[in-house]
Amino acid sequence: MARFSHKAPANLPGDLFVDDSCIACDACRRIAPHTFGGNEDEPSFVAHQPSTAEERRDALQALVACPVSAIGSVVHDRVEVIRAARSFPSPVEGAAGVYDCGYASPRSFGASSWLVKREGEGGNVLVDSPRFAALLAMSIDDLGGAGLMFLTHRDDVADHARWARRLHCARVMHARDAEGAHTAVERPVNGDEPVALAPDLLAVPVPGHTPGSCALLWNETFLFTGDHLWGDAHGNLHASRAVCWWDWEAQIRSMERLLELRFEWVFPGHGRPWRARSTTHAHEAVAALLRDMRAG
Repeated sequence: MARFSHKAPANLPGDLFVDDSCIACDACRRIAPHTFGGNEDEPSFVAHQPSTAEERRDALQALVACPVSAIGSVVHDRVEVIRAARSFPSPVEGAAGVYDCGYASPRSFGASSWLVKREGEGGNVLVDSPRFAALLAMSIDDLGGAGLMFLTHRDDVADHARWARRLHCARVMHARDAEGAHTAVERPVNGDEPVALAPDLLAVPVPGHTPGSCALLWNETFLFTGDHLWGDAHGNLHASRAVCWWDWEAQIRSMERLLELRFEWVFPGHGRPWRARSTTHAHEAVAALLRDMRAG
């Protein structure tokens, strides 16, 4: 529970507050940007108390999603909080079939995880692992469960083993990261060539951030990138040498591979989801980022 006695001085007075345990993971600003302030890599605070029902809903979703329980409510309406907890996985506006799982884990430094609701071979896919929560598990059941858990890299595995047991799903991860994270997976990806997991699902090795970083492409529209590529609060695509834990030159080469793919959305682990105006726009944005990466 967040501690009111330790609330950040920058909080605007009112019901909601952020205390000094915030780890600057940016989850709350991504979910409720109208309420929480601060730059993407800085501790958060309440910049505006919610003034509409929608803002209140989003802010309480952020409270539930916070990996370290740094967000508190003076009123602490238990019914409201349970309603927010039950709202995950939450559908992403404009991205039919993609759901935000919320429930970020401190073991993944607050990384996002996503549920892909799909028909066909394997059923739904859980992309990266949220913090385990019984309410979230029941909500995933309501959406049809998950046949696969795709782990983009070894940093964001969180409670993957518990989720695999609860959902009875097979885990997919590149063998290079599975070995490094001591993670037992049922469907390891090997080598550096894309691997079709199903007609609409393509695992794309993108080594760089880690040796076994791997992206997932769904329906040639939605690209789940882990920490290989992300959007920012200004609508730009990013990758950073500062958070490349293995090989920056390899990450540049992996970014080039994305120019061979068709996609319009990027769903990262850390950072903001990003949407292109078209496949052409997505290619142009990746090409521009590549120029910056090579120059830097």
